[in-house]
Amino acid sequence: MKNELSAEIAGTRDVLINVLNSFNEENINEVPFEGSWTGGQVAEHVLKSASGVLAALEGDTKLADRDPEQNVAQLRELFLNFDIKFKSPDFIIPSDEPKDKDFLIKALSTTFDGIEKSAASDDLTLICTTFEMPVMGYLSRSEFINFTSVHTQRHIRQLSNILDHFAKTHDNAQSIHLL
Repeated sequence: MKNELSAEIAGTRDVLINVLNSFNEENINEVPFEGSWTGGQVAEHVLKSASGVLAALEGDTKLADRDPEQNVAQLRELFLNFDIKFKSPDFIIPSDEPKDKDFLIKALSTTFDGIEKSAASDDLTLICTTFEMPVMGYLSRSEFINFTSVHTQRHIRQLSNILDHFAKTHDNAQSIHLL
């Protein structure tokens, strides 16, 4: 389980970085269509979420009083169902400020490296007690890492859709299909 989860989070990070590298400094801050975040805002949202998860993974824990995998299937099913729309909690909504692509890529790489390290070496059955996930409550390390993977995969799809929109509306944009 550890090796698979560590490899999954590493692969998700790699795809995310690849997609972000497909943006340029101009279009990363361009709103692709009404009601959408920019690519930079999507990346900042993922960074805020993943940074919070890393803090939870490194924070206080307790022995599980339930199956530490109890929420994994539900998290994966919900976040990989692209027909469902979610409203982001306020604490991970991105700012309206322009984003620096290189900063986001470095910060995301560092954060995901920490999550990958946790997936490979920490006791994934422990319950993280420094942050309570809205609706689900306290999650195990395994559940938090699974959440980060599928939440990020969801937003990789969103970033790919933004790039596809730019490819259709801009002469010099790239189209990318990764998922």
